[in-house]
Amino acid sequence: MSKTQPQMSEASPDRSLSLSHQKVHGCDIAFRRRAADPAQAARPGIVWLGGFKSDMHSTKAQRLDELAAREGRACLRFDYSGHGESGGRFEDGTISLWLEESLALIRAQTGGPQVLVGSSMGGWIALLVARAMGLEEASARLAGLVLIAPAVDFTEALIWARLPEEMRRQIEREGKWMRESAYSTDAYPITHALIKDGRRNLLLGDTIHAHAPVHILQGMNDPDVPWAHAMTLVEHLAGDCVTLSLIKDGDHRLSREEDIASLEAAVKAIA
Repeated sequence: MSKTQPQMSEASPDRSLSLSHQKVHGCDIAFRRRAADPAQAARPGIVWLGGFKSDMHSTKAQRLDELAAREGRACLRFDYSGHGESGGRFEDGTISLWLEESLALIRAQTGGPQVLVGSSMGGWIALLVARAMGLEEASARLAGLVLIAPAVDFTEALIWARLPEEMRRQIEREGKWMRESAYSTDAYPITHALIKDGRRNLLLGDTIHAHAPVHILQGMNDPDVPWAHAMTLVEHLAGDCVTLSLIKDGDHRLSREEDIASLEAAVKAIA
């Protein structure tokens, strides 16, 4: 789930779009928004939902913005609190908090149907956004979802369930555990608040309604989100049209040129 530290990214930051901020629960949430060309205004926009400790300057996020520019589409990228250029502390973050920020930005900074593109934790957030829109009878704003190695329920299924009892007790006793990262030299905190809040947002175990077509891109060499986890997600999306693309030699990031091409094709195929 963890891909980069907040101050790092997979690619050099793209400063071609001005940086803006929106206040959500008193925190400055940083975003970059590309407006649609008037001739293409009816086409669905693209919303990037990044992963745990990733940011809006990741390779995939920037390449999607470039795709939007070529096609005249709108595109919204933003950083959750405690990530990238947003305010707040990472260790204060929870799934509910980052979901609230995502919904606030989508409501205020986009119009009309959108393709939600969620990477890793962002895949979980995208499905939670879709559920919230369905409850608000706003599902018409969902053109589709493209999920990249979706880490649905990762706090419980991919972290807590795998932790030795000693580390679980440390989290409960001290409030956090510093987890080593394969993508950085610095460890990062897994907090008790994150784990407890994650349980309030679990999706697996019941039918999931995306209210739109879903395309999942999953690497079979992913050490963080096993491809079997994606298969489980497909089983729970029983009421939606779902495409699952398994990339045999793909890792968690799926940021190679061939992976980016698959991502762009998935977005264009939806709308």
